[in-house]
Amino acid sequence: MLIYDLTLEELVEFLNKHGHKKYRADQVWNWLYKQKVLSFKEMNNLPDDLITLLEENFKIEALELVLKHISQDGTVKALYSLHDGHLIESVLMKHHYGNSICVTTQVGCNIGCSFCASGLLKKKRDLTSGEIIAQIIETEKILKERISYVVVMGIGEPLDNYQNLIKFLSTINSPKGLAIGARHITVSTSGIVPKIKEYAQMGLQVNLAISLHAPNNEIRTKLMKINQAYPVEEVIGAIKYYLSVANRRVTIEYILIDGLNDTPEVAIELCKVLRGLNVYVNLIPYNEVLEAPYKRSKTETMVAFYDILMKNKIQVTLRKEQGHDINAACGQLRSQHL
Repeated sequence: MLIYDLTLEELVEFLNKHGHKKYRADQVWNWLYKQKVLSFKEMNNLPDDLITLLEENFKIEALELVLKHISQDGTVKALYSLHDGHLIESVLMKHHYGNSICVTTQVGCNIGCSFCASGLLKKKRDLTSGEIIAQIIETEKILKERISYVVVMGIGEPLDNYQNLIKFLSTINSPKGLAIGARHITVSTSGIVPKIKEYAQMGLQVNLAISLHAPNNEIRTKLMKINQAYPVEEVIGAIKYYLSVANRRVTIEYILIDGLNDTPEVAIELCKVLRGLNVYVNLIPYNEVLEAPYKRSKTETMVAFYDILMKNKIQVTLRKEQGHDINAACGQLRSQHL
């Protein structure tokens, strides 16, 4: 078992069963999350019998770096091998306000959005909470700098790996863990309605982003097969529920695809769907994928779409691209070595 899969409470319980006091768990936690050691033997304030116990029951190495690509804009895409040989990718982005990482939650993805490279390999398994955490720790080692922002938008559907997601969020947010502020963390979902409602009840201060990409079922079903299970009106209902329970603004992710969901008529329809909701729209230039038939919207079309939302008093931004030249941008991650 990976040591990072344990919460601090679980580690306390494990050590207590083997005759070690609570403060020993705090010491181990400090070595893992503050010192970021590579082996249990480096934990030099622990007794030998405790180090032996940890070595006999846990692994500390979760990922092996296979490839690293660096974009012209400084974005770093890392391809990691898991213990069972499966491959995942995570992406580091450098901003003026700090370093951000996009982490993966599953090997492959069953959501199967028609515009996205991540769904080309069907889901093989969920990542454990520790394997998600390890992406941050390993990428910090590559960067040799602290990561202070996390977006859970890599390969997979985070809410389809719900229990591991919640454990991951708890550990990275904990002051004794990676101490990343809740409002510096964003979880993105394709719109699993029951899980959005369950997530709302958690009372987390973590940001929520929902991939909408269309204001009606005709267009959204073409782009996202999950819309057959949870159509637009149900997703909007889940957003309203989240807003009423969590009282936190929701980000609407909207990829702009040429001639499909980027027309003035669609923009006006989107305004009607979102009017009165505490949301802001993140317009994303489509990052073309070889296997998909879509093209990105023209610059003037994207600006016109943005202007319509602004004139209708919908809060909106047009995302700055990062990592496009190394296939590390939104929708371009793959869980295989191509």
